[in-house]
Amino acid sequence: MDRKTQATIWYFIMAMFIVVLINNLVSQNAQVEQIPYSQFTQYLDDGQVANVTVSKDTIRGQYVTAKDGKTDFVVTRVEPELAKRLEASGVEFRGTVESTWLTNLLSWVLPVLLFFGLWYFFFRKMLAQQGGGLFAIGKSKAKIYVETDTKVGFDDVAGVDEAKEELQEIIDFLKSPQDYGKLGAHIPKGILLVGPPGTGKTLLARAVAGEANVPFFSISGSEFVEMFVGVGAARVRDLFEQARAKAPAIIFVDELDAVGRARGIAPVSGGHDERENTLNQLLSELDGFDPSQGLVLLAATNRPEILDPALLRAGRFDRQILVDRPDRKGRAQILKVHLRKVTLAPDVDPDQVAALTTGFSGADLANLVNEAALLATRRRGNAVAMDDFTRAIERIVAGLEKKNRLLNKHEREVVAYHEMGHALVSMALPGTDEVHKVSIIPRGVGALGYTIQRPTEDRFLMSRDELENKIAVLLGGRAAEYLVFEQLSTGAADDLAKATEIARSMVTRYGMDADLGSVSYDSDRPTFLELQQQMPTQRQYSDATAQKIDEAVRHIIDGIFARTITILRGNRKVLTHCARELLSKETLESEELQKLTEDLHSPVDDGKVRPIKPKTR
Repeated sequence: MDRKTQATIWYFIMAMFIVVLINNLVSQNAQVEQIPYSQFTQYLDDGQVANVTVSKDTIRGQYVTAKDGKTDFVVTRVEPELAKRLEASGVEFRGTVESTWLTNLLSWVLPVLLFFGLWYFFFRKMLAQQGGGLFAIGKSKAKIYVETDTKVGFDDVAGVDEAKEELQEIIDFLKSPQDYGKLGAHIPKGILLVGPPGTGKTLLARAVAGEANVPFFSISGSEFVEMFVGVGAARVRDLFEQARAKAPAIIFVDELDAVGRARGIAPVSGGHDERENTLNQLLSELDGFDPSQGLVLLAATNRPEILDPALLRAGRFDRQILVDRPDRKGRAQILKVHLRKVTLAPDVDPDQVAALTTGFSGADLANLVNEAALLATRRRGNAVAMDDFTRAIERIVAGLEKKNRLLNKHEREVVAYHEMGHALVSMALPGTDEVHKVSIIPRGVGALGYTIQRPTEDRFLMSRDELENKIAVLLGGRAAEYLVFEQLSTGAADDLAKATEIARSMVTRYGMDADLGSVSYDSDRPTFLELQQQMPTQRQYSDATAQKIDEAVRHIIDGIFARTITILRGNRKVLTHCARELLSKETLESEELQKLTEDLHSPVDDGKVRPIKPKTR
């Protein structure tokens, strides 16, 4: 007999007992009559009372003969002297008992109830967050997905073919753990997915569980550590115990850096010690479980440099899998996955969209498809067109249009020449990114205009000439302002910062300056651990070398600026014509730019450096 059946039987017995008790009380009260004290004395004088029982407050007795079907009576006592006076006056009178037990009970019960009520009100939410109550505070908060709940497979994950191949053997092992180690190999205990945010690490882990048809325990690293000491370690133990009971299974710890941060860095009392205890328990569990049982630990992080070295040693997280941003082919595959749920127009080409989204992660592409669908819905379209994707890319890259930000006539003219300077220099130089659109409609926080250049192919190496052309495009807007208005404005601040960073990297990191030689003066950027463990990084060269670096950077910027002005001066008519068209239409697409720049040419540059001194009107 189970507990539920036993509880039902006891509830039935108690209910029957209460019914019998109530019936007995009702039957007794039906035979007893409550009478006034004056009537009692009258019955007593008339000899109609058979017997009485006297207590402190009441008198109970029986009639000689029943009156109105009542055989018993009860009367409340009254003081004898007062009773005599009232009887002499001919007044009907009765007594009453003042009950003080309820008052005495409430005097100490109410404060206790109030205290526990306030305690429950203030702490119930906190207790619920600890896993459902005070006694469940050490229980794991992992979300458990059974095979039918995962609903994600490798068909839903695209753009990470190498990572999927690495994880395929994990799936084979989980399907048949007994047959996998025939040659003496064993499956890795832990697999760490490393990559930038939004690249699909969590989705990939769920896809592994879906392909293997095994339970999937998902928990975030931050859910282990709470305000109570020992909770994190208890939850780690409980998580592994639950997983062992359902093996073969997958444990997935997202954001591992929240609990696996290296120990002994900037020690702080309190929560820091609790996190270290949780990490120690995790390390112990990794050493304690046998992978042949069909239990696999997956974890994900985008900050592997801050993890404790003990986590990454062989025998714990044996394998690290890079889940990087997808290339053009991968982006096209990801787009095809997300486009399944969208009604598309015939002109939409996923390969063309992938070419315009260099550097986008999987999450960025999902957001792009959603933004395009929202734009199509906003214009009341029947399908999502290619123009919607183009506008969505502009929305993500450049920001929201600020049509209510009105510029005066001179500012609009300066912005138009500035943006056309960028576009014309890019179109005149070889190896630069293609210009897709030029606009003088303000976007984002501070952009008064924008020129969208998107590479049509992924690049991994760049030569010195390509870097110089990149700087020239950045300086094109400033050069156009200087050439046309003979003065400089604040609109090129961001361009100057980017151009200076490229030029300094050419000198200090890439060894592209002849005078300074093939020497790297810029050490690798320190990781988070190094920032905590040592003093801030100091330069490893002399003041004289620092001066030469500054001069070399300025030499590069000034020389390219002079070259940029030369290009724009040779195309002054094209610059003026395009700027006027831009002022008239506010936006020029790539096709319009091609027609307007048919006479564009790149003048021969003698390579000499010409420092430019700004002129004033």
